[in-house]
Formats: sequence, structure tokens, C-alpha cells
Amino acid sequence: MTRFRRPEQLELLPYIGKWLVIASVVAFLAGSASAFFLFALDGATRWRESHREVIWLLPLAGFAVGWIYYRLGKPVDAGNNLLIDEIHDPKKVVPLRMVPLVLGGTVISHLFGASVGREGTAVQMGGALADQLTHLFRLKQEDRRILLMAGISAGFASVFGTPLAGAIFGLEVLAIGRMRYDALFPCMVAAIVADQVGLAWGVHHTHYVVSEVAPVAFWSVVAVVAAGIVFGLAGLVFATATHRLGALMKRFVAYPPLRPLLGGIVVASAVWAVDGYRYIGLGIPTIVQSFQVPVAPWDFLGKMAFTVVSLGTGFKGGEVTPLFYIGATLGNAMAPLLHLPFSMLAAIGFVAVFAGAANTPVATIVMAVELFGPAIGPLAAIACIASYLVSGHTGIYHAQRVGHSKHRQSLPEDLRIADIAQFRRKQTQEKKDAVSGEKKQ
Repeated sequence: MTRFRRPEQLELLPYIGKWLVIASVVAFLAGSASAFFLFALDGATRWRESHREVIWLLPLAGFAVGWIYYRLGKPVDAGNNLLIDEIHDPKKVVPLRMVPLVLGGTVISHLFGASVGREGTAVQMGGALADQLTHLFRLKQEDRRILLMAGISAGFASVFGTPLAGAIFGLEVLAIGRMRYDALFPCMVAAIVADQVGLAWGVHHTHYVVSEVAPVAFWSVVAVVAAGIVFGLAGLVFATATHRLGALMKRFVAYPPLRPLLGGIVVASAVWAVDGYRYIGLGIPTIVQSFQVPVAPWDFLGKMAFTVVSLGTGFKGGEVTPLFYIGATLGNAMAPLLHLPFSMLAAIGFVAVFAGAANTPVATIVMAVELFGPAIGPLAAIACIASYLVSGHTGIYHAQRVGHSKHRQSLPEDLRIADIAQFRRKQTQEKKDAVSGEKKQ
């Protein structure tokens, strides 16, 4: 006698209900934290802009943030990389102290003039707050992975006002060339609800206007491929320079609080020397300007230099908004050379440099559509994918794993980006040893 089996759809109902509730709680926590953070950031930015002389206190602010992290924040100092590592290899719940530490550290960095972003803060707050639900809901390790991914999606979506891109970012950022679809529903719910929570708290996101979009034609496709290659190289340089400066500081400056103090001296001195106030903070006014009128062709280099020094020496914040600035101003500068509308290429650069630096082409394509409208989608997609390919196996998140190599060169699955250079050196040495052995024979 055949035993009656319930339809698969009925078995999925408890799963949907469970994650609808959990993801909504995550969204409320992350969306509320992001709203508070954005309000604090706006206040800090306004105060700094009306008191420009405060830039000279940046070294002391950096020392204070560095000292607090040195004394209290060692377990959470890895930031976004800690969340990514916990998703791949769950060990213990992310300490709740990550939330006030990264929130306070980022606001102080902006208050005194460091060139940092805001995505890292929102993602870390979202992930840390979400992880506190692990014990409350008695979640297993596999469910905890999904919970952290939902927190990342909620934080990203609520800070930028891009719920669909935020959901995909939480799925895509973990590994190059691979996404986990079992977390799609929780991440999507968390991102959409978190965005709505932020709006309910009164958050207003910057509106970018693309005045003209070139039609999809032979030249426009060739031009955005060329631009995408440049955007990818920019993302590669940014990520590599930031990591190398960070490693250099750790090697030669043993006492962690001294690193941001030295970085603060360099940034403050450079701001005074070149009148570089446009290169500190988020730089939103310059990003908006790049959509409206031509900007200085060296603005992207200025922002890159200031951000690399700020992040590489230990100031807290994110990389994404500076990458938006770099991409938008670089696109603006290249538009006349490629005979494309500068507002369109600024918009494409806005997302494409981020695509290359973060290895998240799908999320950035969706972000382009959400921020700038569907008309720009095809050309933005081409540039984002070209940027993603050209940037190689590097990125701003060194805890990312290799899911699938970007090209024919084979890399082991689940290899951390930070370990790729060592893996390649080992391969090269093995080849040399093999050739040497053959010659001796």
C-alpha cells in the first residue's frame, strides 16, 4: 500500500513562514540602525563642513578610534571580513559590541574629515544585530549562515535605498562566481523590509539624474567595454593599494592606535596643501555634480588617494561610497574621449568601479537600474561585467572565496582572496622544482 505523501509545496510553507518572520525582525533591527547612523552621519558632515579647521584634529580622532578598537574591538576588528568568514566557517556569534564600535568609529571618522564610506558600517551593524537572533530562535549553523546573509542584505539595502541590489549583494559578495539561492527569499525579504523601515524613520536617499542615455549601438557598446576595462583597473588599483598600505602599516607600526594617527596627519596635511576638502567625507556633492557638469579630470585620483590612506591606516567606515565617487568622476572625465553623454558615463562608472572592486557584477547591474532607471541597464551591464573580469581575483573583501574562476586559469574552490598570491607563489615554486628535477635527470 502506497503511503500518502504531502505535496512539496505544503512542506515549504513552514520554511516560508519561518524566514518571513526572522527576516522581518532582522530588517527592523538593521533598518532602524541604518536610519540612526545616516542621521548621525548627516549631522557630523554638516558640522564638519561649517568648521573646516577641525581637520587638524583628525590625527587625535584617529588615535582615539584606534585605541578604543585596540582595547575593546579586537574580536570585531576584521569588520565585513569577519561576517564573510563566519558565513563560510561558522564558529561563534558575532559580538554585539561590533554595532556601537563601528557606528561610533565611522561617525568620528566623518566628523573630523577622514575619507571613508558608510556601507561597511551598515553591513556590519546589520550582520551583528542579525546574529544576536541565533540563540533566540535556536538556529542551526546552516540557518545561521542565512541569517548573517540576510543581515548583510538588510544593511546594504537600507543605507543606499536599493532593496533589490541589497538582496543580491548579500548573496553575491561571499564568493566569486557563485551565489546561494537557498538564502534568496530571506535576503530579499530582509532587504525590502529594511529599506521600508528606513524610509518610515524619515531617511531620504540622494537622487541622481541621468539626463541622457545613448542608444545601444555598435559604438556605444564598444565605448562602454573600453570604459569598463578602465573602471575595472581602477577598482583593482584601489583594492590592491588599500590592502598593501594596511599590511605595510601593520608591519612597521606595531602599536595599532598610532596607525590612524599617522594617517590623520597625512590626510590633514594633504587637505591643507591642495585644498582637498572635496576629497574627504562621503563626497556626495561632487558625485551629484559629476552627473550635471564636467568635473576636474583628476578628481578620481584625489579621492582614491585620500581613501586609500584613510582606510589603509585604520579609519573606520566603508569603501563603497568612495568607489561611487571614483567611478562617477572617472566616467565624467572619460565621456568626451568616448563621445558619450557625461551623465550616463558617470552613472555607469558609479556602479562599474564598485563591480570590479567588490566582485559583485549582478548586484551592481541591478543597482544601476534601481538608481538610474531601466534605460541604462544594457550598457551598464556590459561595463559592470567588463570591470568585474578585468579586476581579476582581487577585491576589497579579502575574505571572499573563489567560487568559480573568472577565466580559464584554475584556482581551488573556497580559496580566500587573501591567499591567492601565496597559492600562486607555491605553484610557481613547484613548477621550478619540477623543471630543476628534470634537468638533473
